[in-house]
Amino acid sequence: MKVLIAGADGQLGRALRASVPPDIEVTALTRAELDITDATAVRETARETAPDWIINAAAYTAVDRAEAEPDLAFAINADGPRHLATAAQAQGVRLVQVSTDFVFDGQCSRPYRPDDATAPLGVYGASKLAGEVAVRERLGADALIVRTAWVYAPLGNNFVRTMLRLMRERDQLGVVDDQVGTPTCASGLAVAIWSMIGVGLGGTHHWTDAGVASWYDFALAIRDEAFALGLLDRTIPIRPITTAEYPTPAQRPPYSVLDKHETWTALGGAAPHWREALHEVLRETAAARAAE
Repeated sequence: MKVLIAGADGQLGRALRASVPPDIEVTALTRAELDITDATAVRETARETAPDWIINAAAYTAVDRAEAEPDLAFAINADGPRHLATAAQAQGVRLVQVSTDFVFDGQCSRPYRPDDATAPLGVYGASKLAGEVAVRERLGADALIVRTAWVYAPLGNNFVRTMLRLMRERDQLGVVDDQVGTPTCASGLAVAIWSMIGVGLGGTHHWTDAGVASWYDFALAIRDEAFALGLLDRTIPIRPITTAEYPTPAQRPPYSVLDKHETWTALGGAAPHWREALHEVLRETAAARAAE
């Protein structure tokens, strides 16, 4: 099987490259090598590489900046997937489109199912939803849309790395505790996507690590795990604050836990709890630092 990965230099793209199954031949292109907003480049690349599947790991993920850059956010998150889906349709191949919990408004009182009504609160969520719609319109059942949330990795711009930096720089922190979701390790998400391709899933699926957390819960876990592993030489106080106390340009869903049971059943097993995945990522980070 041949797979084309767009956005190979991002958090998920790197994780996908690191976990390629032995029976898959991958062409992994960075943003510089394949600009998905360029319809001609996408069409020609799909024709030249002749993949069986395309994975779109490219995305505009700057949630707050998107409010000031809606055209760019929609170009990457909506037009890009449409170009990839059009090329996949022309070649008769499958497409994985990675989406987000931000397509929901966070007003649900239970985990969101894949068929629940969407209602994004900001430009980022709206642009990702537009990408979903474009892919479904062109590919129907041949589209695999994977919604995820709170993704982090040892490299890149993410909450874990930001917290580690701030915990080294500051004497205390305030972290929002009235936004609830689930952290997701990029490497686990990548393995799940390869598994979904392996069993030929289609339609819309949810995948995160198991469990539920607020950003405050997540920050506490990062602090405690990092200190125990020697990544921090001290622990600083972290206090819970409300969203109102930490205003941002983009409104975020207060509750965005995703229901993964349908996907877990299809793949024959659940994801690890987010605390387990966090420990493993920080353990690997500590080992890499020790080897330097």
